[in-house]
Amino acid sequence: MKILEANAGALTNFEVLDFLRSKGAAKDPTRVLAKVAPSEYKVYDYLNQTHACNQTREAIIEFVDKSKKYDLAKAELLNILNLRPITPVEIFPIIEDSDVRMGDDGIQELTEMVEQVFPTPQTEPTSEAVPMEGKEAETMAEQEEIVDAGQEPMETT
Repeated sequence: MKILEANAGALTNFEVLDFLRSKGAAKDPTRVLAKVAPSEYKVYDYLNQTHACNQTREAIIEFVDKSKKYDLAKAELLNILNLRPITPVEIFPIIEDSDVRMGDDGIQELTEMVEQVFPTPQTEPTSEAVPMEGKEAETMAEQEEIVDAGQEPMETT
């Protein structure tokens, strides 16, 4: 990999998550085949539980275009994209002098726009359980029946 431009700018959480997915972090459940470092997997796991996992590139572009009328700084825009504030209370620490620059109506419009453009966050983890098959499923079912009956399950090795 060759670096074309060092420190070209800050990245959104979505861009980092998208980069890790392109490296194979989402495709390798064993975490040994993909060329992803253990620290990158930790970042991937964290970002997969944030609002970034539901964002799309199109939604981000749409939001940036719609928010031009508010004259937000790049850092303010980045924080809104990463944090997805949907109440005025969440906007105040992100936008400097928000009440003076935007007024109450502008803040309310911005929070409504954030809620409209970005999808609601997931409540369940994104990884899906793989159903067990064959002898493994039968053994688990037998152990569950034993536990339900109040007996001690027997170890199988």
